[in-house]
Amino acid sequence: MKKVVFNPFAIFLLVAMTSFACSSKFSGYDKSDSGLYYKMYKISKDTIKPKVGDWVSLDMKYTYKIKGKDTTLFDSKKQMGTPVRFQIPRSDFKGDIYEGIRMMSAGDSAAFIISADSLFLKTFKMAKRPPMIDSSSFINFFVHLLTVDSPQSLEKKEGESIQSYLSTNKVTVQPSPDGIYYIETTPGKGMKIDSGCQVKLQFKVSLVDGKQIFSTFDRPEPVSFQYGKKFDTPGLEQAVGLMKKGTKATVIVPSKMAFGEQGRGTIVPPYSTIVYNVEIVDVLTKAEYEKEQAAKKKEDQMKTENAKKDEGALMQKYLKDNKITAKPTASGLYYIEKIKGTGPRAMSGKKVKVNYTGTLLNGKVFDSSKDKKPFEFTLGQGQVIKGWDEGIAMMNVGGKATLIVPSSIAYGERSMGSIQPYSTLVFDVELLDVTDAKPGK
Repeated sequence: MKKVVFNPFAIFLLVAMTSFACSSKFSGYDKSDSGLYYKMYKISKDTIKPKVGDWVSLDMKYTYKIKGKDTTLFDSKKQMGTPVRFQIPRSDFKGDIYEGIRMMSAGDSAAFIISADSLFLKTFKMAKRPPMIDSSSFINFFVHLLTVDSPQSLEKKEGESIQSYLSTNKVTVQPSPDGIYYIETTPGKGMKIDSGCQVKLQFKVSLVDGKQIFSTFDRPEPVSFQYGKKFDTPGLEQAVGLMKKGTKATVIVPSKMAFGEQGRGTIVPPYSTIVYNVEIVDVLTKAEYEKEQAAKKKEDQMKTENAKKDEGALMQKYLKDNKITAKPTASGLYYIEKIKGTGPRAMSGKKVKVNYTGTLLNGKVFDSSKDKKPFEFTLGQGQVIKGWDEGIAMMNVGGKATLIVPSSIAYGERSMGSIQPYSTLVFDVELLDVTDAKPGK
C-alpha cells in the first residue's frame, strides 16, 4: 500500500501573507552544507536524532515579517493546545524544515529560516506562490522537539501497554487470530448479526490509559449501520459479528485492526490500542429496517406539514404574548430596535461583528455567542440566513435589536439540530463593529 505523507505545516498556512526582504546573511544563525540557516537555542542531553519514518511531536511556531515586524502565522500551543505530531518524510528540497528537525534531538529548541519560494512550491505543493510572496521571501520556524519514536519502538510500547492493561483489568480471554480481545459482559438474545442486517448500537471508545475519545451514550439515539459495510474500525466490525441484540461487551483492538500506524489526527496517536465498550440495542433484517424507515419518513412528513400549517399562528401568539406591535418588512421580518446605534451603518459588502443569542418561540436557546467569541461575516453575501442579512443591515454600530425571523428567510423546511422545519427564530443581536471586508472574504 502506498503511504500518504501528512504535511503538518500546510494546513496551518494563512492564504494571504505579506513578503519581507532578508539579506543573504542572518545574524546569529549558522548555515548547514545544504544552505539551511539554523540557530540552536537549547540542546538536551539526548543524542538520538529523528530519521525519515520516525514519529516526532513538537511545539512549533512560524512567522513572517511585515513592515519590519514579526507576525505569527501559526503557534501550536495557542492554536491547537497540543503538540504537532507527524511522521518525518523525506526532504522536499535541500535545506527544508524536515532537514532542520532531523538535526535536533528530543528536548532541543531551534530556529530555522526557510526559503518561502521552495516552501510553497515544494513542501506545501502549491502550483504557485501566493501573490504577496516573492522569490526572495523567507519564513522563520521556531521548533521545540518533544519526542522522537521509531515505528519499532512504538510497536514495542503498544505491546507493553496491552499487556499492562490486560494484567490490571484481569483479562484472561485469549485473543482472536487478529489480536482482538472480546470480553462479553452481558449475553444477547435473538438472531445472529449477519451481512445486510441493520444494527443499532451504543459504544464508547477509549485508549488503554483510560482516556475517552468518543461516546454515543450521551446522544438521544443509538448509532445505526448496515453490517457488512464500512462503519468504524475493522476490529469493532469483527466484534459486532459475534454479538446479538442485548449483548454488552468490551473489545480490545490492537492498532493493526484499529487506526494503524497513522493514528487519527491529534485524537488517536499512532500505534494505539483501542478499547470499545459496546451495547447492541437492536438488530433488524433488511426488510424490517426498510419498513421502519418508511414509517419514520411518513411520520416526519406529517410533522413537517403540520409545522408549516401552524407556523403563522404560533408567530402571532408570540407577538401577542410579548406585546410586539412592530410591523413586518416585505419579507416577513420583524425588526425591534432596543438601543439605537450611533456608529457606522452596516452595509452590504462590509464585514460585521456581532454578539447574538438565538431562541425558538418557546424560549429555548439553540445558539449563542456569549460563551464564544463574537461572530463575524460579510454582510449581503449569503454567508448567513436571509433574515440576518436583512436585519443586520438595518443597524448601526452600538445598536441592539431583536429579529423575529420567519422560516421563509431562515432555514425553511430544513431541520438544523434543535431547529425543526418551518421554525420561526428569535435573535437578540448587538452590532459591535463594521469594517471593510478583505477581498475573497
